[in-house]
Amino acid sequence: MATAFALGPALVHLLELPNKIGLPRDAYFVVQQIYAGWSLLGVLLAVQLAALLTVIVLARGERRLRTCALIGLLCLVGAQGLFWTFTYPADAATANWTVQTDNWQVLRRQWEYSHAGGALLQLATMAALVAGALGHGRWLQK
Repeated sequence: MATAFALGPALVHLLELPNKIGLPRDAYFVVQQIYAGWSLLGVLLAVQLAALLTVIVLARGERRLRTCALIGLLCLVGAQGLFWTFTYPADAATANWTVQTDNWQVLRRQWEYSHAGGALLQLATMAALVAGALGHGRWLQK
């Protein structure tokens, strides 16, 4: 469930990209304010991480489920890698998009595309978990 809930905001970032990437500076900075408070979603990502680790530990005897959960974990780690390498520095450089820097267009591309990449990795996490769940259980193997 944590992965499903985390996928929602991630997909928002992916789907809004085409409409936001070409906005003029002032409009872009105004629109970015809709994300105020979204940092609280970090708690959800911590729950997602804990849940994935729990599945990996509890699925010791079920190779397919454990492999799918490991793939999901790697995708989550990849999404977080993108966030901390590209998204967070853009947020910090612009004080969460309240300070208009000279290189704001570079930072915008960095912010938008790193979120898009993170969304695709979150989608892959969800797909891996669904694949693991569909193959889980003896009744499916008959």
